[in-house]
Amino acid sequence: MRIEVDSHTHTIASSHAYSSLGENITAASRRGIKLLAVTDHGPQMPGAPHFWYFMNMCVIPRIVEGVGILRGIEANIVNFKGDLDIDKEIINEMDIVLASLHEPIITPAKKRLHTDAVVKAMASGKIDIFAHGGNPSFPIDVVEVAKAAANYNVLVEINNSSFTTSRHGSRKYCAALAEAVANQGGYLSFGTDAHVANRVGDFTECISFIKDIGIPKKMILNRRGKKFLHFLKSKNKKRDLSEFDTLF
Repeated sequence: MRIEVDSHTHTIASSHAYSSLGENITAASRRGIKLLAVTDHGPQMPGAPHFWYFMNMCVIPRIVEGVGILRGIEANIVNFKGDLDIDKEIINEMDIVLASLHEPIITPAKKRLHTDAVVKAMASGKIDIFAHGGNPSFPIDVVEVAKAAANYNVLVEINNSSFTTSRHGSRKYCAALAEAVANQGGYLSFGTDAHVANRVGDFTECISFIKDIGIPKKMILNRRGKKFLHFLKSKNKKRDLSEFDTLF
């Protein structure tokens, strides 16, 4: 299965990642990635980039080594009301916004509270992708989250790192979530969650997982860059994404 977009990657700006933006871009180019989302952690994550980092992403060229660079962030859901650790000023500078639950930010509680947090974050209209939702530390009502994702035009991520080095035990939770999204008519996005360059664009585990559970590839929205770009434009982004049209 060919995947043209990596919608979730990190650079050394996240402090616990190990490759530069330039190294990630080169890795993406070699793997045939057309759009690379740079999604370093939101400000409340320990060691995260400063506010200025996100506000200054306009200095990153739109296309480097034949790869379109999406300026983004992995925001943190900071409470059970679904609030994020970013304000409108940052959101307006982003091409893409991921949101996720992280233990250093919010203490795991009950499934009902986790579900409320995610659904409210989706309902806010601020996020494009709900990241690593299969985290066993934060069980959710997958049907309710899948319904919200379809209603609010939010993609649900299948995270390659959840099957390798992070969030051990995610597989069965990811399967339940992916199947719920399929049943609700929503869409998935593969993200490597790469914290080192050689992981960028490597969706080996995601592809194997989807085949194993029988999810049709048409549900994977980031298989084709043009479709993914159309999705971002459909979110009423104020950012001009037209330069990327030359890639497809």
